[in-house]
Amino acid sequence: MRLRLLTSLAIAAVISALVGFVTPAQTPPAGVASTNKSPGPLVLDRVVTNEVAEIDLEGLKKILQRDPKDTRPLLINFWATWCDGCREEFPDLVKIDNDYRDKGLNFVSISLDDVTEIKTAVPEFLKSMKAKMSVVLLNVKDPEPAIHAVDATWDGALPATYLYDKDGKVVFKYFGAIKPAELRSAIDKQVGSKP
Repeated sequence: MRLRLLTSLAIAAVISALVGFVTPAQTPPAGVASTNKSPGPLVLDRVVTNEVAEIDLEGLKKILQRDPKDTRPLLINFWATWCDGCREEFPDLVKIDNDYRDKGLNFVSISLDDVTEIKTAVPEFLKSMKAKMSVVLLNVKDPEPAIHAVDATWDGALPATYLYDKDGKVVFKYFGAIKPAELRSAIDKQVGSKP
């Protein structure tokens, strides 16, 4: 009897622990990054961590609206781990980030993976790529408003890359895997020098 009780308690403890690991992340309030308490700060404005921040439509709009005091050019890349073109171009984007970060380029990588991948596939992929840029995961039920907030001419196909000048004007956009030389040329015009 005692053995059966101990066995039942052990099984209940294991089940409780497993439920804690598989419970889906909650969606934070409008525009607020994830409040998940894993080690390290959130990934925002060049802080490199293992955590990917979750944003909603309002959070995306804040990124796009730009702070008038921030005069850095902004590179935004929309991607997902399941997208072959995204995976192919990512090493080039990591090199571009490494080459231009100290020259004033602000790079935000926006994952369109399912929110359930925020602590698994997305950070694992970023780690394998040795990525250091800011990364957020866009969690929206309906992607159309987010797509139109970015660009009315964009159909949502991935990957998609946008470069904004210091005033927030789109100066380069590319749908599909980037051509690194073309993107570097556009960035050079915004940061004023070549790497």
